[in-house]
Amino acid sequence: MEKINKSEEEWRKELSDEQYHILREKGTERPWTGALLENKEKGIYECAACGNALYSSETKYESGSGWPSFYDPISADAVDFETDKSFGMTRTEVKCGKCGGHLGHIFPDGPEPSGQRYCMNSGALSFKKKD
Repeated sequence: MEKINKSEEEWRKELSDEQYHILREKGTERPWTGALLENKEKGIYECAACGNALYSSETKYESGSGWPSFYDPISADAVDFETDKSFGMTRTEVKCGKCGGHLGHIFPDGPEPSGQRYCMNSGALSFKKKD
């Protein structure tokens, strides 16, 4: 996958304040506030910054965490991972595989078949409804 490399100035012009905070400054929206948390429509969840396909609605589930959660990305190269040692803990950050934007974190408490919970910020995602 070809990577997107833009300056922070370019990202700031293209993204809303909330999107910029989440995707570029590694922010987190408050739980239970995301626009896509309750979305039950069929389709694809994409990176709000670059449109990279990230998750299918078929892998979305209710985790009870307050953020949209998925048990698998749409493809192996859709997302990248990075160790996050902020706030006195060690977690695995999930980033867009194309633009490097911060999406959320992954935890080992998800359902089968993967056992993973990709806990994403709604503000980092856009949704493309299936026709």
